[in-house]
Order: sequence, then C-alpha cells, then structure tokens
Amino acid sequence: MQDIRLSKKTYKLEQDPYIYQLQDIEEPELFREMFPYTETPKIAFNYRRVPENMPKDIFITDTTFRDGQQSRTPYTTEQMVHIYKLLHKLGGPKGMIRQTEFFVYSEKDRKALEKCLSLGYKFPEITTWIRASKKDFELVKSIGIKETGILVSCSDYHIFHKMGLTRKQALDKYLGIVSDCIDAGLRPRCHFEDITRADFYGFVVPFANKLMDLSRESGVPIKIRACDTMGYGVPYPGAALPRSVSGIIYGLQHHSDVPSEMIEWHGHNDFYKGVVNATTAWMYGASAVNCSLLGIGERTGNVPLEAMIFEYASIRGTLNGMNTQVITQIAEYLEKETGYKIPPMTPFVGANFNLTRAGIHADGMMKNPEIYNIFDTETILNRPPKVSITNTSGVAGVAFWVNAHRRKMDLDELPKTAPLIKKIYEWVTSEYDTGRVTMISDAELEAKYAEYAEV
Repeated sequence: MQDIRLSKKTYKLEQDPYIYQLQDIEEPELFREMFPYTETPKIAFNYRRVPENMPKDIFITDTTFRDGQQSRTPYTTEQMVHIYKLLHKLGGPKGMIRQTEFFVYSEKDRKALEKCLSLGYKFPEITTWIRASKKDFELVKSIGIKETGILVSCSDYHIFHKMGLTRKQALDKYLGIVSDCIDAGLRPRCHFEDITRADFYGFVVPFANKLMDLSRESGVPIKIRACDTMGYGVPYPGAALPRSVSGIIYGLQHHSDVPSEMIEWHGHNDFYKGVVNATTAWMYGASAVNCSLLGIGERTGNVPLEAMIFEYASIRGTLNGMNTQVITQIAEYLEKETGYKIPPMTPFVGANFNLTRAGIHADGMMKNPEIYNIFDTETILNRPPKVSITNTSGVAGVAFWVNAHRRKMDLDELPKTAPLIKKIYEWVTSEYDTGRVTMISDAELEAKYAEYAEV
C-alpha cells in the first residue's frame, strides 16, 4: 500500500511507495563494477538528481585528537590542551567549531581530556570515540562526557570480511550497542564507516530507520556520521549510489527522516575530493562537516578544517565570528612545537601559499597585491605576501623583498631604480651566473641588504 502524506519540509503531498527493509543476503555486495580493485574505481551515473537542502545552521566538528592523531606522532598532554585552546579561539563566540573528539584509552589522552574540560569552554564541546562496550560507556560518563562516537561499519567489506557477520547480525549488534549507550546516559553518534561502498537501500536506510525509531522511543537524539572512509564519494549531480554524496545525504533525510542537525559528513581525501564533498554534504542537508586541523589524518588525510572555514565564509558571506588569524598561529605551533612539517604548497598554511618567485608576478604585486594574491592574506591570516629570490625573480622581485624588509623596520619604500636594489640584484645575478641552483635565503638577503645599505 502506497503512503501519501504531507511533507513537513516541502509542504507538498509526497508519495513514498516503499519502506526499505534490511536485505540479509548470503554473499556480500561489493559493487565490483564500481570497485574492481585491480583497476581504478569507476564513477557510475544514473542521472537521478536530488534537491539541494542546505540547513540554516551549518557548522564544523573536529577530529584532530582522534583521526588526526592516528597518522602522526601522538601529541603530548600539554600540546593537546594548547591546540584545544586555539580551536576554541578559532571557532569564535558562536561556536562555529561545535565539537571535538578525544580518545580515552590512554592515561595521557584522559588527562588531556580532563584538563580541556576544566577550562569550561562551551565550544568546542568535548566528545569521545570509544570501543562499543559497557565498560567504556561508564568510563566516559564518569568523566562528564555527554556524547560519544560508536563505530558501526556499514559496508559488506566490513560486515562480512572484517567482522565475519551477516547484515542481520551486524544490525542487531549495533542496535544493542546504541541502546547500551543510551542506557548509560550518553548521546550516541553512530559512525557509518565506509558508507560510500555500502548497500544504501539494503542496509544503510533500514539501519538508519531503526536508529530513528530508537531515538523517538528513548527521547535521545542519535547522530549519524556518514563516513567516506576511503574517499570514494563524488559531488557530481546524477552520480549513482553508493558514491553520490548528495544521494547519501538526501536519502538519510528523505527515507529515514534523519534531521539535518543529526547528520555529519566525515570525508577523506584519497581522490582529492575531500573539501568539495564536504561542501556538497552541507548543500544537500548535513549540518556538520567533520574535519581535522591541516587535514592531518589517515592515509591522504581528512578534510582540512581551515579549508571549511573559507568554504563557509564563501557560501554564507560571513565568518560568523571565526578568527582566521588563529589558523596561522595553529600552523606555526604545529611546526615549531610538535615537529610536523607542513608541505610548502598547502593552501592557507604552507610556506609557499602566498609566495611568488617569478619577477613578473612580483612586479604585479608591487603595483597592486590583488593581482596575484588570493585575498588580503595579511589582514585575514596575518600572512603578508612574500617573494622568494631566484634566477627568475628579476629586479621587481628584489625590490619587493627589499621593501617588505624595510616595512619591518618602519622605513619608506624604495623604487625599483634605487641603487641599493640595483646592487642586490647584481649580486643575485652573479650568483646564478656562476652556477648557483638553489634559491637565495632571507638570511643571505638580509646580510647583503645590511652590507650595501652601509655603503
């Protein structure tokens, strides 16, 4: 029997001809046409498009201390506390960085969590990620945590091949774990691992339906984190499930009545689509995108938190209280205090992101920085544009460097024709004429500036 009802979202009569039930198959559905393994994955299209439905309230959640720690040297307790303070400052008074998650397995992590809790910040709210056991539920509850993440893998790759279960066994196990979490007085956040290789109508939707039933019965909100664990998600309109990001978000809302504020996207960057997939999730109905600072995470990394700050500002036309200069503070702290080396070409935080080596670019920057600088990086990120002096820098590049150096000393700028600039340029030229192949460091240029300025 077909169900026709008035939608509370569109205020139109909608026909939902089928309530999806669990398909408890004997053999795993591995979508071999899309994921042949010995070839590159395939993107299939069925040209089914779903409506955009961006929520009024969209925000960022953080996994720096969880997923972000799994691919690097672990942070010390003191480092975690300092980074948490910077996250609070970055997110601003409106809590644009809404939550951050911690492990609680080690004494170090628990100590860091407790010290961060003692700061009394409302945002980011501290949550956890734990093993699905009653013992762990009681542990986090005793610490004072209100929400915890629970791993509920949903592709047959995991259900059959990792856990050795059937879909029915996995579903029953997961529902029991979520019930235990609720009984312990916690809000569950269900991490739908590997959702972009899962049977969406045969497992994901029926499971989400059961979770929403449980949420209504218990009165406890249950979040669903859609985890693009392998970075297979694609943002293209008309792409087929399970790889369609828009299809996943729409399907959770339309078929399972999951509210936007209970949907979170967690992406990886294996195919360079981390940021655009996260933005697509926002546009089609997810309130939250889960990120890590600088994108540090498993394999190719997570969605960079700083990237989604600029995505938010681009879409909404405001930073909504976020302090973007803290991004530079975070990058400097991670490099100097934790030993993490930021790839120089990394947007917003890399050494080269607003640096030019070409003389023609430097000449344009001297005339008007908007010509080659993406925005006012000095105001927004406390990162003035820079030049690096090489054999292609020309007189304009040397002049740009000299004047940037003079501004630090509160001295007036010099024209390109100034004798001081000419002397430094001649020295640079002689270096490369005699076989030099490396770029010239700031220290070398500062020494030459001091030498020629005294003449």
